[in-house]
Order: sequence, then C-alpha cells, then structure tokens
Amino acid sequence: MIGTLRKVALFSLLGICLAAFAAPQFAWAQASEPSAKEDEPNRELLYKTINFVILVGGLGYILRKPLAEFFRSRSAAITKSLEEGRKAQEASQARLQEVEAKLGRLEAEIAAFKESARREMEADRARLQQTGAEEAARILESARAQMVTAVRAARLELKSYAARRAVALAEDLIRARLDDPGQKRLVTQFVATLDSGERKN
Repeated sequence: MIGTLRKVALFSLLGICLAAFAAPQFAWAQASEPSAKEDEPNRELLYKTINFVILVGGLGYILRKPLAEFFRSRSAAITKSLEEGRKAQEASQARLQEVEAKLGRLEAEIAAFKESARREMEADRARLQQTGAEEAARILESARAQMVTAVRAARLELKSYAARRAVALAEDLIRARLDDPGQKRLVTQFVATLDSGERKN
C-alpha cells in the first residue's frame, strides 16, 4: 500500500516537473518566435535529453526496490535451485554408490552360492559313492554268507545221503550174507559165547 502511494506521488512529481519545465519554455518560445527558429533543433535536443534523464531517474527510483527485490528473489531462487540440484546430484551419487555396492555384494554372494553348491554337490557325490560302496559290500557279504550256508547245507545233505546209502548198502550186504546156514552158524556162535561166559562165572 505504501509502495503504491509512493509510486503515485513520484509520478505526480514527475508530471509537475515536466509541466513546470515545459510551461516557461512554451512561453519563451512564443515570445521569441523568430530567434527560436534558429536555435530550435538545439533546444529540442536539450529538452528531450533532460526529459529522458528525468524519466530514467524517476523510473530508476520507482523501480529500484522492486527490481532489487526481483533480482534478489531470482538470485535466491537460482541459488536454491543450484543447491537442490547439488543435493539431488549428491543423493544420486550416493544411490549409485549404494547400488554399485549392492551389485558388488550380489556378485560376491552369487560366487559364494556357486561355491557352496559345488561343495554340496561334491559332498553328495562322495556320500552317494560311499553309500553305494557300503551297500555293495553288504550285498557281497550277504551273498557270501548265503553261499557259506548253502555249501554247509549241501555238505550236510551230502553226508546224510551218503550215510543213508551206506546203511542201505550195509543192510543189503547183511541180508545177502544171512542165508539159512549163515543164520544157524551165527546162532551157534552166539550160544557158544553165552556158554563160555557162564562157565567163567
């Protein structure tokens, strides 16, 4: 409000100055019209120069504060924009470094994961080989035990068969030798053996 009143007062002052300056010149020009024609180009240039200087001075005085505030605010805005840009660039750099660090860690984690997977695969392969070898050993041992058992059973069966055949052959031989005269002879020998035993008693 005060700034507007100041502008109005300044413009009024300028108008009054111009009117006051132009009135005597107009009167003097009418009074000395013949001689004014000779000096008219010089005077007009002088008046225009003075008017221009007054106008520029007045405008400078009026616009001094708004222009200063405009340039100050513009400078502050530019400074703020530059600061924000610098902060944004720093934040971007920080984010970029963080992403690069994460990528570096990710590559290291991938390498560690591959190494761990390779070690686990080798351990699984070794376990499978060991388990297969143990299973093969158990199967072989079981087969050996079954073979030993089968051989023993076969030997026992063979012995039993041989014993049965021997008994059968012995029976056949005894039956062949025990005809009627042989039986009488055996009975006689037995009776004689009994008699001799009684006599000793």
